Amino acid sequence: MQISKKRCIIAAKKNDPWFIYIAKCRDKTLYIGMTNDVDKRIKAHNTTSICKYTRARKPITLVYHEKCKNRTNAAKREIELKKYSRAQKLELIKNLA
Repeated sequence: MQISKKRCIIAAKKNDPWFIYIAKCRDKTLYIGMTNDVDKRIKAHNTTSICKYTRARKPITLVYHEKCKNRTNAAKREIELKKYSRAQKLELIKNLA
């Protein structure tokens, strides 16, 4: 039996904005991702097994998101944020509040 990998990328129009998000998992770890529909993506994390990392760490809670101009910019920002230390990520979240 072949298992297909599911992706949660919603069909978007070319000029639709993309978002970077940080979610806090049940075990207090932080997950960074990108999407063009934050609410739908967080719901998918919590109801399906689309992401190997969050699959065993449900429920996750959205703690930060930022709007990007397009998918390319979102991907670059995601890479940038993933290089942050945990302390830097927590400071970013704290500054949002």
